[in-house]
Amino acid sequence: MRHSSTPFFSALFPLLFGRPPCRELRNLQARASGSDSISELRKALGQFVPDALLGRHTQSGRDRLFTPLVTFWAFLSQVLSPQSACRDAVRKAQAWCSLGRRLPVSTNTSAYCQARSRLSEQTLLAIHRQTAQRLECNVPTDSLWLGRRVKVVDGTTCSMPDTAQSQKAYPQPGSQKPGCGFPMMKVVGLFCLASGALLEVVRGTLRVHESQLFRHLWSHLNPGDVLLADRGFCSFFSLSTLQERGVDCLMRLHQRRRVDFRCGKRLGPEDIVLLWTKPSQRPETLSAQEFSALPDSLTVRQIRLHPNIKGFRVRTIVLVTTLLDPIAFPAQALGELYFQRWSVELHFREIKTLLRLDTLRCLSPQMVHKELLLHTIAYNLIRCLMQQAAICHHVDLSRISFK
Repeated sequence: MRHSSTPFFSALFPLLFGRPPCRELRNLQARASGSDSISELRKALGQFVPDALLGRHTQSGRDRLFTPLVTFWAFLSQVLSPQSACRDAVRKAQAWCSLGRRLPVSTNTSAYCQARSRLSEQTLLAIHRQTAQRLECNVPTDSLWLGRRVKVVDGTTCSMPDTAQSQKAYPQPGSQKPGCGFPMMKVVGLFCLASGALLEVVRGTLRVHESQLFRHLWSHLNPGDVLLADRGFCSFFSLSTLQERGVDCLMRLHQRRRVDFRCGKRLGPEDIVLLWTKPSQRPETLSAQEFSALPDSLTVRQIRLHPNIKGFRVRTIVLVTTLLDPIAFPAQALGELYFQRWSVELHFREIKTLLRLDTLRCLSPQMVHKELLLHTIAYNLIRCLMQQAAICHHVDLSRISFK
């Protein structure tokens, strides 16, 4: 079926079908699926990965067939096509070299696996941050929330093959008997709400709480940002420290904190401003120096919502925020913003289900770290392609399917 290319249909098509009328975009999405050659994959996504980043870190002066450039794109094709093995990546490298009229590549996967181990983790981190920065810079001004950039934090877990090295670095859950479980890694990610970009990710074991890993992400928050988080990240320490950095927070109130809307200054129906006092006892996760540096009190705003959404099991939600002005930040706007926090669950689902981050395949912790970075790069590259299509066809980014 052929579709008209008139401006009217170009505007109507996304509203009806949820994607822009662009055959070229669909071709690029097919190329980016990882089923085609490295040259096709690079043609689709190479504009977002400068070659200079891959040529900067070479471990040896030898003329290797598996250069960092070839190794990166072969590794990325494995991530984008989770069912492919190392031998499939070698076949793609063979086709790559034949196009460049280079020496033939052996079908043995040993050279490729060694090249993956030589691939610098700093190189992958630089590529990840490059793609995240690109997504951030291209966010339209009208996509910001009340002129503020909103970032969302959340955590998840992933497993890996049961090897002695991985068990030592990332022990299996304590509830499982030895030999009956797999090593588990805890991952906390910081996302941009407007673009969906995965800005930064930190990793740890199951014995480290997400709120402790979250502290390593504070340096990636800028003054003026609004942080959106679930109640697991809500604490006096987090709210006060981020406020000192110029970052405002909107979180669900922690379940252990008592709720009493009869106290404080009333701003509206079930909307109050009150004073939180510093905890009397130092939490085990804080050092004595960090605890003594905390202020004696913190002014916060609490809002109680009653969502009446079909299929929504929670009937009452209490939010806490450092955005105290009820005129600049109405309670309804804050409630609508918090319900967008669910988007981070969808982002993790895309990474874990579609890109198969839920089960990593490398056998050593060092390679697992690189595989994790490749997943974040693959996710951001697809997001770059989606953002480019949204800007080109003047449609909302949320209307374009990641899948």
